[in-house]
Amino acid sequence: MPDHDQTPIEQITQLTLQHYERSAEQFFAGTIDHDVRQNIAALLDAIEAPAPFHLLDLGCGPGRDLKTFAALGHHAVGVDGSARFVEMARAFSGCEVWQQDFVKLDLPAQRYDGVFANASLFHVPAAALPQVLLDLRACLKPGGVLFSSNPRGDNREGWNGPRYGSYHDWPAWQAFMVAAGFLPLSHYYRPPGLPREQQPWLASVWRKPAE
Repeated sequence: MPDHDQTPIEQITQLTLQHYERSAEQFFAGTIDHDVRQNIAALLDAIEAPAPFHLLDLGCGPGRDLKTFAALGHHAVGVDGSARFVEMARAFSGCEVWQQDFVKLDLPAQRYDGVFANASLFHVPAAALPQVLLDLRACLKPGGVLFSSNPRGDNREGWNGPRYGSYHDWPAWQAFMVAAGFLPLSHYYRPPGLPREQQPWLASVWRKPAE
């Protein structure tokens, strides 16, 4: 049960994380073969720093994409709120992984060339999103890149079974990102090559201004 000392937002995120704790192995089996090469390329292609890159995988889950980043020669660190996912990601990827709730991030300042937020930020309640985005902006080096992919919607949020989600359309998501100080680079819908009504995912790429 939620801790009564937690804020309502923390209670929301903890209940969602409890779902992932219970279903970690099932989630890993169901997502290990997902093809996210388009998203990984969108992040890496936008980074202008010399490789290898320092990358943060926000909501890394069991470590599928961390392992890919490491195999490509980059220095990748994972963050996830689920203790079970953190354990699995460390074992699967061999990378450093931290357990942190997205609404209470504690990240090093100006450390990363890129942040990869694939199917993770939509779990953040809209009221908490501005601060989360500021935290991510602060951990990026000047000129660094943030990639996000979220299920798109009509700007409603709430419970979808045991998980909480916020489902933004492009204008609303762009407004959140620009308000946090990011510059838009590109956006697209997934999976590629399908009619829009069959593309439930909104992907976007953003740059922290050079200082």
